[in-house]
Amino acid sequence: MPINILMPALSPTMTEGNLARWLKQEGDAVKAGDVLAEIETDKATMEVEAVDEGTLARILVPGGTQAVKVNDVIAILAEEGEDAGAVKAPAPAAAGAPTSAPAPAAAPQPVAAASLAAPAARPGSRIIASPLARRIAQQQGIDLAGVSGSGPNGRIVRADVEKAPKGAAKPAAAAAPAVPAAAPAISGAAQFGEPAFDLVPHTSMRKTIARRLQESKQFVPHFYLTVDCEIDRLLKLREEVNAASPKDGPDAYKVSVNDFVVKACAIALKQVPAANASWSDDGVKMYKSADISVAVAIPNGLITPILRNADARRLSELSIAMKDLAGRAKGGKLKPEEYTGGSFSVSNLGMFGIKDFAAIINPPQSCILAVGAGEQRPVVRNGALAIATVMSCTLSVDHRVVDGAIGAEFLAAFKRLIEQPLGMLV
Repeated sequence: MPINILMPALSPTMTEGNLARWLKQEGDAVKAGDVLAEIETDKATMEVEAVDEGTLARILVPGGTQAVKVNDVIAILAEEGEDAGAVKAPAPAAAGAPTSAPAPAAAPQPVAAASLAAPAARPGSRIIASPLARRIAQQQGIDLAGVSGSGPNGRIVRADVEKAPKGAAKPAAAAAPAVPAAAPAISGAAQFGEPAFDLVPHTSMRKTIARRLQESKQFVPHFYLTVDCEIDRLLKLREEVNAASPKDGPDAYKVSVNDFVVKACAIALKQVPAANASWSDDGVKMYKSADISVAVAIPNGLITPILRNADARRLSELSIAMKDLAGRAKGGKLKPEEYTGGSFSVSNLGMFGIKDFAAIINPPQSCILAVGAGEQRPVVRNGALAIATVMSCTLSVDHRVVDGAIGAEFLAAFKRLIEQPLGMLV
């Protein structure tokens, strides 16, 4: 019998994704392990592999469709021996519509689902359109009731809307109530002086970031601890370490200040294990490894690839691994296991000249360290003024898990390692 191919959940936070493109077409033979399509998740673009063999009989969601819900049927696979041309797409269930009286079936025609066109919708009938098509139609003032769909089951897709006349007037409804027509071009905010703007649709990643950070600030009781670290010794040691690096080849590296920060956080978590924990309804999870998530800015958002067991890895190894993860993160090529999990996060804006800031905790973790720029500041040593390169670091803490004393103990261990960096090399 035909096999439904569902929209997969490719990350723990994924509820919907964009079907970027199909790599197999209707009528193509499919073997287990073949790449069927590319899916854009909230984190990266990933390939979807077939788990069964057969023929791709119907593509129900065209390439380029956005906001496809997880577990929606996106295609149908005909098993060996089945007539792919006879496989029918499942009828969409209209909200509140009776299911006991189906419409009379037309004579079966061996036509690809993508070539089926739907007539203009009748008043009161349900219009089947992709979310992207609806958004474009709303922005351009196009009435979908007058657009013929070329997608599966007459679904209106982006191409159909783009071919429709721009600003087409909506058909007048019979016996319409005497209500003044709305003026879609003028929003309520615009009437009160809102400046002109271009509306940029949210990406899946931006939606996920917004939802998770809002939940974090709403439900996680944050408090903040800040410490100033003198990093002159660290900068000198960094020069010596980089001078000893091979000039080229796979073993070449260039250790950054952030690599020292990651290493110091990992060692401090081992020294203060109570800070290496997270909240759950059943109890506090005490992590056995120091897996550091590092925030990396990418187009339209950010992602946190993980350096696992960072306390046990050499600085050069951390530097090479972080460079590889950051490069693949910006290209959307990370695997889920490379950005899922982690016990502690680091966010560094020092390279942008930010002196200090407070980061939002990345659930389910309980701590994130915000690292500012190293800058020369006056300090007092033995009762006399001196100049030192100082870096401010702020720890955001989930008070359900880590109390103030534990957070302070962690920062003390971190500061000691940063100011005496040789301790990270032995």
